[in-house]
Amino acid sequence: MRILGIDPGSRKTGFGLIDVNGSKLTYVSSGCIRLGDKPMHDRLKMIHQGIQQIIEQHSPTVVGLEKVFMNNNPESALKLGQARGVALCAAVLMDLNVHEYSATKVKSVVVGQGHASKEQVQFMVKRLLDVKGDLQEDAADALAVAICHAHNRGTSEMTQQSKNKWGFDSSRIVGGA
Repeated sequence: MRILGIDPGSRKTGFGLIDVNGSKLTYVSSGCIRLGDKPMHDRLKMIHQGIQQIIEQHSPTVVGLEKVFMNNNPESALKLGQARGVALCAAVLMDLNVHEYSATKVKSVVVGQGHASKEQVQFMVKRLLDVKGDLQEDAADALAVAICHAHNRGTSEMTQQSKNKWGFDSSRIVGGA
């Protein structure tokens, strides 16, 4: 299984890919889609195109996406929600299932503490994936989302299978904790 983790943002959208073979996690690639100060509609287009290119290049089998956290600034929260929606849409349009995780859940799985610092997340991601050198902050966050899905995939798959078995809506979007 190849998992694409996405950490959406209105200025930078992080991505990270890992392969999962049993309990072994292997780093594949990571980086950021840098959006700059362009008008918001141009940034959203860049996120969509960037995610599609990553999917075409790396052929992930599933996507993990960080949920939006509430921000004190409503305008920032709205922009983040738009970026997240475009990333989600790009993945679904490429026929991939998307599993959503809160930042607290991701940090809890990767670091063992739901309120871990960015530095702690980066440290653990590098350690878990045996990455040498530096990782960009947003790329490390995206890899953490992918790791979170790798550890939660059994639960997510069972939820989807039960929906299919009992005839419920088999939407491509499965909510995580």
